[in-house]
Amino acid sequence: MERVSREIRLVARPKGFPGEDLFEIAETPIVDPADGQLLIRNAYFSVDPYMRPRMNDVRSYVAPFTLGEAMAGGAVGQVVASRNPSYSEGSWVVHGLGWREWALSDGSGLRPIDASVAPISTSLGVLGMPGLTAYYGLFELGEPKEGETVFVSGAAGAVGSTVGQMAKIAGCRVVGSAGSEEKLAWLRELGFDAVFNYHEQRAREALVDLAPDGIDIYFDNVGGDHLEAAIGALRLRGRVVACGSISRYNDVEPAPGPRNMFMVVTKRLRIQGYIISDHFDRFGEFYAAAQEWVHDGRLRYRETVIEGIENAPRAFLGLLRGENIGKMLVKVGPSE
Repeated sequence: MERVSREIRLVARPKGFPGEDLFEIAETPIVDPADGQLLIRNAYFSVDPYMRPRMNDVRSYVAPFTLGEAMAGGAVGQVVASRNPSYSEGSWVVHGLGWREWALSDGSGLRPIDASVAPISTSLGVLGMPGLTAYYGLFELGEPKEGETVFVSGAAGAVGSTVGQMAKIAGCRVVGSAGSEEKLAWLRELGFDAVFNYHEQRAREALVDLAPDGIDIYFDNVGGDHLEAAIGALRLRGRVVACGSISRYNDVEPAPGPRNMFMVVTKRLRIQGYIISDHFDRFGEFYAAAQEWVHDGRLRYRETVIEGIENAPRAFLGLLRGENIGKMLVKVGPSE
């Protein structure tokens, strides 16, 4: 019997909140690698907020996904056959070939990982792209100083929870928002100084209560009313690190922007957006620091793992609904 690999393809563009009918599961043959190639059996692949804008037929973070092709994105797997001298059979690698059980690679865009350092799933989370996103955004763009106050929206996600802990490592006071009591409890465990449920309290009111003297840095994963509230709460020469706007990704019509943008001028604020793929040259620096923090317990993580490639669309839609705590992953193969 011919060996087959299953993959998830995008077959239609969404209008508003996407549905599972936009995806299909397809089978492709597993072929032996040719010269220079290697065959990878994936253990996990990642679902991330940035994937939602890429479903639209306009350029966002990068080019849109192509209809009829497997969803691209981060994945980690083990090399099971190799005709590439740079990668030995049995080694573990991170790649961007996405939502599939098996991947054939020519060796480009791969990052080897040491499976003895931490669980391999962390290479897609706290020790991978989300961790680097938090590290670069906070330290390079936010420039935290000891004693400052940092507000993080979407604080129980993979990036937000990492940002908050890194801000504590930098000696800051940290306020976080999340959408459930379970998430707030997790943030308290991580050492957040103050937290609020945005379903129960508007961000503007919460910041008046929890940061009455104002904030110095806003790490924005949400946009919308959180951004407007943060602009109002920022002190003179405050900084906004614009990482994402998940509250707006499913809007059919563009929503009005913050109504208090004049404060950017009067308060001399700085708003800086970034795309982490522009800064992968900083990965080594980030990894050295984050690995140490994970080992000594200063940087903790959680993962929400969905089993089975057929459940990838459900995992993705759950991410957009905020059903995950920490990193959302789909497990599709052995991890040891």
